[in-house]
Amino acid sequence: MSAEDLEKYETEMELQLYREYRDIVRQFSYVVETERRFYLANAVDLSVRNTDGEVYFEVEMTDAWVWDMYRPARFVKHVRVMTFKDVNIEELDKPDISLPNDASFGT
Repeated sequence: MSAEDLEKYETEMELQLYREYRDIVRQFSYVVETERRFYLANAVDLSVRNTDGEVYFEVEMTDAWVWDMYRPARFVKHVRVMTFKDVNIEELDKPDISLPNDASFGT
């Protein structure tokens, strides 16, 4: 496999991953970003730990989806991540109702 073929393969995998994300993001309540991964989750618990003067973060997520094109299974029941870098947790808006994008709806 040439370098160009590998780059094309990785680009296609990223595009498939983005499409999967776009299709499922509304099923989740939180977006979690760590130094290494991006997650969607329905429950998140963040704990700040201090061991011998070293501060780190422990994030536990339930019903999660992992942005990782190399994982065969991106849906995970429970995830526990420990990191020394900051963690960004954002609650997603959940509209009560969403209408189809089709302009002919209701005509």
